[in-house]
Amino acid sequence: MLKIKRVVAVSILVFLPLALFAQNNTNSPYTRYGYGELADRSFGAGRAMGGVGFGMRSSKQINPLNPASYTGMDSLTFLLDFGVAGQLSWFDDGSNKQSNINGNFEYAAIQFPIHRRIALSVGLLPISYVGYHFGSSKTVEGISYVEEFSGSGGLNDVYLGLSVDIWKKRLSVGANVGYLFGTIAHNQSVVFSSTGATSSTTSKSMKVNDIKLDLGIQYTHPLSARESFVIGVAYSPKNKLNTTSYEINVSGNTLEKADTTRNQLFDMPQSIGAGVSYVKQNKLTLAADFLYEDWNKARFFDRRDEFKQRIRVAAGGEFIPAYQNKAFFNRIKYRAGVHYSNSYLRVKGSSYDEYGASIGFGLPLIDNRSLLNLSLEYVKIQPGDKTLLISEQYFRFTVNYTFNELWFLKFKVN
Repeated sequence: MLKIKRVVAVSILVFLPLALFAQNNTNSPYTRYGYGELADRSFGAGRAMGGVGFGMRSSKQINPLNPASYTGMDSLTFLLDFGVAGQLSWFDDGSNKQSNINGNFEYAAIQFPIHRRIALSVGLLPISYVGYHFGSSKTVEGISYVEEFSGSGGLNDVYLGLSVDIWKKRLSVGANVGYLFGTIAHNQSVVFSSTGATSSTTSKSMKVNDIKLDLGIQYTHPLSARESFVIGVAYSPKNKLNTTSYEINVSGNTLEKADTTRNQLFDMPQSIGAGVSYVKQNKLTLAADFLYEDWNKARFFDRRDEFKQRIRVAAGGEFIPAYQNKAFFNRIKYRAGVHYSNSYLRVKGSSYDEYGASIGFGLPLIDNRSLLNLSLEYVKIQPGDKTLLISEQYFRFTVNYTFNELWFLKFKVN
């Protein structure tokens, strides 16, 4: 029976990510720029608590934001975690409004101990999303045409993470080594209504295949038998990406240009995140995060003026009324959080800020170990110049299942 469960778990981890590429889970016009919309890399509880995670340790949740957290799990436990999300978005440019619905698989991961002081995690995470389609009708010197823009794709990270408890379950270090991959495609077409003009299409895309490294450290300070304080730091070095760029121009039915370029420079920035949390076991968790990403020095198509420095701050909490109580509603994990970040993009010389608030619930299953996590997040995209940029807001609903079982327990037979 144990082997069957392991096969099922691995199958889910392998085949669920295939659906990740089935459709986009964004329609934001801002994804036309740079690497698109940056993904929230937190799981389960962290997602409902504003996206916190750098200073969080849990025996029941996988936390890839800080790879040092993996040793927080029980040495007999196996964890499987995967999530899906749906999103309802609204866009407003001052004169036109539009709404869209999107949904997709988001992530999948497993985690298990390989020693009483060492834990391993494997998973697939999104890095960014690209998905948009918009256009307009124009008339110039009596000639009418429709100009359309569309894009799709994104970047993903398949990671292998290892965490080691180096001092009395108080000090842990960890690292994720990931394979960064994905394709981002942008298309622009001009279609003339008159028969004498020739329509044209331009397609540009970039394909990424590279290695990504994340390092982390966490220190846990016990305050009492049930209370502790955790501080954590995670660091990702700057990465010059191995990319291939493509450009295709078609005029009417004639291919005018098809170029492949392998020497253009693209970077992912160095980043550092720090977080703290207070935990009262099976009762209360409070956490706060700060993230700094040095996008200002990152190159994109050889240029350094596409991006700007980005910060993100978040805070959240979780409360459990009565963990051991038989009443279902007393065992639910009630969560809430807020976050703020500025855009890493420079769009038409301006930028935007992002404000978000979230609530969520961790619903215990029959064994009181596995969880069904639900979260609802509201995000407002506030442009710096409303005359140039579009206001955006969305509700994102995430469902995440965390399978938690004592797979490594040895039973004694009398």
